[in-house]
Amino acid sequence: MIFLTLFCAFATVKSEIHDLHYVCTALSKPISQPGVYQFTAMGILNDRPIDIYNSEEKVKKPLQKWMEEQNEKDYWEKGTQSRRSKEQWFDVNIKILMERMHQNKSDPDVHILQWMHGCQVEKTTDGKLKFHNGFDQYGYDGEDFLAFDSKNMAWVAPVLAAESTKKKWDNVPILSQYTKGYLQTDCVHWLEKFLKYQELDFQKLLSS
Repeated sequence: MIFLTLFCAFATVKSEIHDLHYVCTALSKPISQPGVYQFTAMGILNDRPIDIYNSEEKVKKPLQKWMEEQNEKDYWEKGTQSRRSKEQWFDVNIKILMERMHQNKSDPDVHILQWMHGCQVEKTTDGKLKFHNGFDQYGYDGEDFLAFDSKNMAWVAPVLAAESTKKKWDNVPILSQYTKGYLQTDCVHWLEKFLKYQELDFQKLLSS
């Protein structure tokens, strides 16, 4: 997938870079494959899955012991509500995209809408974390569809089918401001917090 290529490119950076990103994947229809759901959302820290949500269980769950131990019950409840809202949003918008691309609902093909967003920080020589990069982009059927350009505060549409969405989102300045703020501030905050949780767990293992 295109997102895997993007992530591998980030991973080749020689300096100490830490990464937190989330991937949401929606299918146009359910398929009968074990472990494959119509909607899935996963949090990933430094190439390690840390939480998961799927359209069958409809609960955000930890995938690392330290995530479960360090985060309060309220964190998981709010996360579950957020993921359920995302699932509804994807269900509506994948149907809109199919109509826009003249893809019939009776089409036997399964179409895929993905969203990946997150941030990277660089660890400085004094041990502090500094914002390095942020990304927020959508893919449809394995191809780039829409991406946020934080430098120019605008959405980039590499395909004609995304132009109407680009124009709509560009006309909502608060959306661009929120996206940039999340990538450079909120995401970095959570990345730093999760790294501390992970380090505490590692120290506990060393002392046990």
